[in-house]
Amino acid sequence: MSRYRFALKPKWILSHLFVLVMILGMVRAGIWQWDRLQERRDINARVEAVQQEEPTPVEGLAEPGDFAEGRALEYRPVTATGTYLADQSVLVDGADHKGAAGAWVLTPLQLDDGDVVIVKRGTIPNPGQLDAVPDSVETPAGEVTVEGLARPTETRPEVNLGFTKLHFERADPPTGTLDNLARTDLERLDQQIEGDVLPFYVSLREQDPAVTADEPLPPLPPDPSEGSHFSYTVQWFTFSLMTVVVYVLILRRRAREIEREELDAELDRADPDDEPEDGDPRLVAGTPDASAGSTESTESTDPPA
Repeated sequence: MSRYRFALKPKWILSHLFVLVMILGMVRAGIWQWDRLQERRDINARVEAVQQEEPTPVEGLAEPGDFAEGRALEYRPVTATGTYLADQSVLVDGADHKGAAGAWVLTPLQLDDGDVVIVKRGTIPNPGQLDAVPDSVETPAGEVTVEGLARPTETRPEVNLGFTKLHFERADPPTGTLDNLARTDLERLDQQIEGDVLPFYVSLREQDPAVTADEPLPPLPPDPSEGSHFSYTVQWFTFSLMTVVVYVLILRRRAREIEREELDAELDRADPDDEPEDGDPRLVAGTPDASAGSTESTESTDPPA
């Protein structure tokens, strides 16, 4: 291992640390993608299982404010009967409407017992110009029965770094009456809606009376695909392995370069034990006096003219 002594120099140690951080980051990204893949598979399995169940009335499934229980009901088929509170409908940005920018329309449905369940009725076009549900969106009057999937409240995504938290989406104002939200935050909606809001919302599948052309486009069923998590997992682990291989090759190449440099320096260095002897061509070729003496000796033996 003596050939790699150079790798212990400070600049190389910094290089090792930088590469190590890169490798750990790529491995962590691969593990994260793998975890998301497993979560996606679990969701798909749960959705497939609950699709076989009969819809359950929302009354009594979870108490208002019990968001943990609301999350446990995710994708469960539910039904609710009540009256839409059309004047308290809100928009949620970030929806896809027929391949273009859109917004979700959320409308509270007041039940017979006075509680309220939020119904995600569907999407409408919104290229960024709407701040509230437009008057052109119709809402059925009178008693309405909806059937759909229970979904949990949505919260602002965050990354906990220990000493601080990073957020990547806008926050909704904590007070006041909002017509436009960043996400389906049931706790925030509960502040401005009359009645206690259940800790889950209904993603609409069917409605009686039936949905008309002037109402929002109902949500699509859950996507059963696994997304790109598996391919991303393979890519990150491949990148980390390639980084290790390439860095080892760089170290080996530098070690060979240093060995060649040392060998060339050794060959160019004079050998103190190299004593020329009589007859050594270096003495004859490199000693002018010897050459001159040889010439004079040759001339002295020539016969006189």
